Amino acid sequence: MQANDAPSPFSPVTIGPLTLRNRFIKSATNEGKAKGGVVTKALARFHEQIAAGGVGLTTVAYCSPSLDGRTFVDQVTLDEASLPDLKALTDGVHRHGAAASAQITHAGCFTFLPKDVLKASRPLSASGGFNKVGVMSNRWLKKRMDRADMDAMIAEFVAAAERARRAGFDAVELHMGHGYLLSQFISKFYNSRRDDYGGAIERRVRFPSEVLGRVLDAVGKDLAVLVKFSMTDGKAGGNTIEDGVAVARAIEAAGAHMAVLSNGMNVESITAMFGSSFPKSNRARPANPIIALGMWLQALSEPKDVVFHENYLRDLALRIRRSVKMPLAYLGGVQSLDGVEQAMADGFDAVALGRILIHDADIINRFRDGSERRSGCTACNLCVTMMYSPGGTACVLTGGVDAELTKIPASAAG
Repeated sequence: MQANDAPSPFSPVTIGPLTLRNRFIKSATNEGKAKGGVVTKALARFHEQIAAGGVGLTTVAYCSPSLDGRTFVDQVTLDEASLPDLKALTDGVHRHGAAASAQITHAGCFTFLPKDVLKASRPLSASGGFNKVGVMSNRWLKKRMDRADMDAMIAEFVAAAERARRAGFDAVELHMGHGYLLSQFISKFYNSRRDDYGGAIERRVRFPSEVLGRVLDAVGKDLAVLVKFSMTDGKAGGNTIEDGVAVARAIEAAGAHMAVLSNGMNVESITAMFGSSFPKSNRARPANPIIALGMWLQALSEPKDVVFHENYLRDLALRIRRSVKMPLAYLGGVQSLDGVEQAMADGFDAVALGRILIHDADIINRFRDGSERRSGCTACNLCVTMMYSPGGTACVLTGGVDAELTKIPASAAG
């Protein structure tokens, strides 16, 4: 499967100022283990286990640059109060020879924060007016960001990246996909502006590129700066792969150290993201009625017959690979060492994994020692909705988690 000149996935790889011990990256998956926004022992243990299992880099999902930037209250904020607990998390990762990345994500209008929590009267987005996401939380209108808002948001991202450095992270990942704020500028579904930040894709990606440039200026000599983006919006009327190529070229020009290639949007096309339909029998029933309503509405428009297959984003990712020279991480349904080697043979520099590491944190070690070549993950997607459970994300096939650990700050003694 592996081309003769392809690097071994177990060989080191350099991303900006950071060299990883191998080419396996734990992708950002919202673990739901930061209850009340606290970085808990459950979250720290999760990433330490991933590190002990053999990855080169593990990514802490959804670290908001501000309290208003969260989608839910149970998400990390890169603020001063969180630094001791985040430092405990990164110390645990480093004990096992892996590196840690903080994914910096602002929700924009994709927020379900209660009105007594969200400080802004209207959530920010690329364009104003009716907020379709807000239908689920009775927040019907969003605010079009003006230049002052953009400058303030850039400062938020920079401050978050600087705090990530102080917390011991080795990398940051700017989230420009899946319908969060930066992708609300990129996506046709959210950006209807007629100024320098709307219209053609080269203008829609301008503000996210400005954020990237400023973050690189601030921390790029010390931290690897990655970008995760959606190659397409995954639905008719949204961004196509031609738009995705333009986004890749823009972030390459801005100096990103690596791009992580994802796909789809949380609201419009979640099936495109996960590579398979979400059968009714595989849907969790979250206690939060807003989340439950959103999942029900989402199910109505999802394709019902998409069958999972390994490396399901390969064809799209190859279009990006042929268009840029920057380092790229393949993401999308890798479930075996054969799938990893296919990505290496295709010219990708690293492989980002999610579900198979939730299923078995030690799978990379077993790939390396030859005891296994395929994960037992079935891509049932139940781990996706387990994030809303008391213990957070877990695989239903390999056991649950200790929900008590979600009540204890990561830096607490014991």
